[in-house]
Amino acid sequence: MPTTLELLEEHRLFGGWQQRWRHHSSVLGCNMTFGIFLPGPKGDTPPPVVWCLAGLTCTDENFAVKSGAQRIAAELGLVLVMPDTSPRGDEVPNDEAYDLGQGAGFYLNATQEPWRHNFHMYDYLNDELPALIAASFKISDRQAIMGHSMGGHGALMLALRNPHRFASASAFAPIVNPSSVPWGQKAFRAYLGEDAEQWQQYDSCLLMQQTQAQLPILIDQGDSDQFLADQLQPERLKAVAQQNGWPLTLRIQPGYDHSYFFIASFVEDHLRFHAQHLLA
Repeated sequence: MPTTLELLEEHRLFGGWQQRWRHHSSVLGCNMTFGIFLPGPKGDTPPPVVWCLAGLTCTDENFAVKSGAQRIAAELGLVLVMPDTSPRGDEVPNDEAYDLGQGAGFYLNATQEPWRHNFHMYDYLNDELPALIAASFKISDRQAIMGHSMGGHGALMLALRNPHRFASASAFAPIVNPSSVPWGQKAFRAYLGEDAEQWQQYDSCLLMQQTQAQLPILIDQGDSDQFLADQLQPERLKAVAQQNGWPLTLRIQPGYDHSYFFIASFVEDHLRFHAQHLLA
């Protein structure tokens, strides 16, 4: 392993290893942590990777501890990478509200003060962290991405902007049209300024209208989610997909809310969906 990586934790799990690492990010200007699940080897072929992006208030540990994804990932031979949701540290700007600042990076590159010096989560997840992981672990270049809520926004947005990097994308209760809902508008205004044209590069509904290369997408949404009507509205992305002939499946799950109990209930479906495209 390169000296830039410091192992914080390691646990044996379903024949593989759940690890937590710390490194200095030059893109974010602070130390960052990430989780990774490494399945037991299946021959000499490097395993494909699924990126797992978490939501507001989460760290790199929420998905690792609560989703139950490792059992299926071990069976399928998938590496899971679980990044943090924002830059961290005493020197990093923050806000008292849960939906801005640390824990709420929104997977974009901020251009406004005081955020523009650290909040470059798009570049971190698109360039710096993938390069570090590729150099540090024996993995395939076959990759997929998934996420929850704000992380669902991040996963869909990254996939739509980089359709040749990912074989597939999926999301649980994603923010699909952040330019038009309170969570996204607040974050975009703070991080990107008042020019709404700058917001469009991070809005999945708008990106899907512009992106020619298509990749399969799966979305699960609980109909008892308290944020469904005001913040999520996945039917907006489904409508754009239908207009543009995109391979998108939206499943409305009766009685499920916004929690990790919902994610744990359907994460197996998502990993099998990704394996179908990664291992094809």
